[in-house]
Amino acid sequence: MKGLRSYAFAAALIFPLAVLGAKSSYAAPVAGDNELQASGSFTHSQGSNTGNFTPDVSYGYYLTPGWEVGLRQALSYNFIDGARDQWRATTTPFLLYNFNFGRFVPFLGLAGGIVWNDQKITGTLGPNAGIKFFLSDQTYLGASYRYEWFFHSFRGLENNADHGQHVATIGIGFVWGGSGRP
Repeated sequence: MKGLRSYAFAAALIFPLAVLGAKSSYAAPVAGDNELQASGSFTHSQGSNTGNFTPDVSYGYYLTPGWEVGLRQALSYNFIDGARDQWRATTTPFLLYNFNFGRFVPFLGLAGGIVWNDQKITGTLGPNAGIKFFLSDQTYLGASYRYEWFFHSFRGLENNADHGQHVATIGIGFVWGGSGRP
């Protein structure tokens, strides 16, 4: 219930900003557009001594108005009271399909790459989903979800499908370049 309140609070902050800052004209991404998004999340479980901060940055290139390829770099930092903090970085190329509904552009995709820290490297693979709410021709607010499961070999991928992490982020993105931009 408390987690639901956090999402409702975030939505209550973002929605008015999106509506007030929106222009009446907008354009969804076109072929050849570039995209840069900065997003993040923060968690701290009530009654625990741990928290997590996860910023990530992604770059995408639109092959068509729908298909986008890119690279995401994320850092997950766990704050642990009374113990050594832990971190891990995720470097994942991704492939997304963006559905154009005007100002709203939901997407589905797949990402795979590596997860690493100062001790080890492992593989990761998982689905991505989200929505981009365009405030103007080139600026949007984004909310996304991805599941990352970890594996040491492709044979171990099937056995580790339930040993991963859920990552939900909120961010801002910018689109530039491309063909047909007024």
